[in-house]
Amino acid sequence: MGPTIGREARHEAHKVLIGKWINTRHTTKTSEAPSVLVITSDVYEWAPGGFYVLHQAYGNIGKTSVEGIEIIGVGDEGYRSRFDGSFSNVQWSRGAIDGDVIRWVGERTRCVATFTDLGLTQTAHHDVQGESGKWTASMDVTLRRIV
Repeated sequence: MGPTIGREARHEAHKVLIGKWINTRHTTKTSEAPSVLVITSDVYEWAPGGFYVLHQAYGNIGKTSVEGIEIIGVGDEGYRSRFDGSFSNVQWSRGAIDGDVIRWVGERTRCVATFTDLGLTQTAHHDVQGESGKWTASMDVTLRRIV
C-alpha cells in the first residue's frame, strides 16, 4: 500500500459551495443578443473521500434547456475543474478561493463569485471572451442556498 493522502485546507475551502442553490436572473443584453431569463438549480456535494466536489447544474437559459456536470478539485496552483455540458461542450477552468470569493477562468469564460449572508447567497459575475479577445459581461446572477 502507498502513503495515506490527507485532506488539506485547500480541500476544505470548497465547503462554501456545498449545498443546493436556486438562481433566477437575466443574461446581459448585448448588441448581438437580447437579455433572457435564467432559471437554474445547482447542486454541489462532496465526492466520496472529500477530495473533489461534484457539481450538477440544470435549468433554462431563455427557452434553451441546459444541463451539465462538473468535477472541482485541487490543482498544483490553486483549483481546477472540468465541466461537461449538455451541448457536448467541455470546459476546463482554473480557480482560486480567497475566503468568501471564488474566481474561475476558462478558455473563453470567467467568473467571480462572492458569498454573503453567512454563505446563503452567492453573487456571480460572468464574462465571455469574444473572437477579438475582448471580455464582455454575459450575466450577473444571484444564487440562494436552499439546503
